[in-house]
Amino acid sequence: MSKKTAVASAAAFVAVASFVGFGLWKASQPAPEVFQGQMEAQEADIAPKVTARIAQILVKEGDQIAVGAPLIRMDSPEVQAKLAQATAAQEAAQAVAAKAEHGARPQEVEMARLNWQRAVAAADLAESSFKRVDGLAREGLVAAQKRDEAEANFKASRDQALAAKAQYELARAGARSEDRSAASAQARQVAGVVAEVQAAQAETELKSPVAGEVAKVLARTGELSPQGVAVVTVVDLKDQWVVLNVREDRLQRFAIGSEFEATLPALGNQAVKFKVYHTGALPDFATWRATRAGQGFDARTFEVRARPTAPIEGARPGMTVLVR
Repeated sequence: MSKKTAVASAAAFVAVASFVGFGLWKASQPAPEVFQGQMEAQEADIAPKVTARIAQILVKEGDQIAVGAPLIRMDSPEVQAKLAQATAAQEAAQAVAAKAEHGARPQEVEMARLNWQRAVAAADLAESSFKRVDGLAREGLVAAQKRDEAEANFKASRDQALAAKAQYELARAGARSEDRSAASAQARQVAGVVAEVQAAQAETELKSPVAGEVAKVLARTGELSPQGVAVVTVVDLKDQWVVLNVREDRLQRFAIGSEFEATLPALGNQAVKFKVYHTGALPDFATWRATRAGQGFDARTFEVRARPTAPIEGARPGMTVLVR
C-alpha cells in the first residue's frame, strides 16, 4: 500500500468516526421541548331583550359585519299593542298638563265675572230693601218678622256675592302650582312608559353591538326566540390571542410582558412574535415529578395568554401554535 493510499484511508476512517460520533452525541441529546397552544378570539353571543317570533334572518355564517348591522327582525304584536296603549295614555296626560298650565278659558273667566257682578247687584238690592223694611219696622208699620226676613235675605245675598267674587278670582288665577306640578309629573311618567315600550320595539330588530365575522346563526325563521337566549355569535378576528398550558418549572420563560416566537402550521409555519399579558393558575391540572428517590412534588400547570405583536393575516380561532 502506498503512502498516499494509507493517508486517504486514515482520513476516511476519521471522517466516518466523526460522523458516527456526532450522530451518537446528537441522539443522546434531549429532544427540543415544544409547547402547543391554540389561537382564541373574542366572541360575542348576541341575544334579544324581548320574547318574539323570528320573522327574518338578515345574516349568514361567515358574513363580515360592522357595528350596528341588522341581524334579525322579529315580530311582536304584544309590543305594538303596548305601544298604542302607552301613546294614548301619554296624549291624555299631556292634555291634562296643558289644561293645568293654561288655566281656565277666557269664556269661563268672563262667565265667573258676570256671575260675580250679578251677585253684587242682588246684594245691593237686598241691602236697600232691608234698610227700608228696617225703617218701617222702627215706626211700627211693618211686623218684626218681615224685618228679620229682609235682614236674612240681605246677609245671604252679601255672602253669595263674596262667593261669586272668589270663584271669579280662582278662574282668573288658574290652577295651583301644586296641581300644575302634579300634572307635569304625570305627563313625564307616562312619557317614560312610552320610551320603555319604544325601546322594546327597537329590540325587535336585533343589531350587532360589535364588528366581526358571524360565527354561528342559531335562530330559524318562524321560531319563538326567548328573552336572553343567544341567536347569533359574532367573533372579532382583530382581537385574537394564543393560549398555552405551561408547567410551572418552565413558567419563567413566559413571564408577563415577555415576548416569544411561535409558528402556525396552518399558515405554512409562519413565524409570529407574541407578548404575554396573562398568567393564570390551573389548580386542578398538575403533573407529578419526582426529584429524588422517595420524594417529589406536584408541578402545577398555568394557563398563559399572549397577544401577537402585529396582526396575523389569515389566523383563525382554533389554529395550532407551536413554541420551541
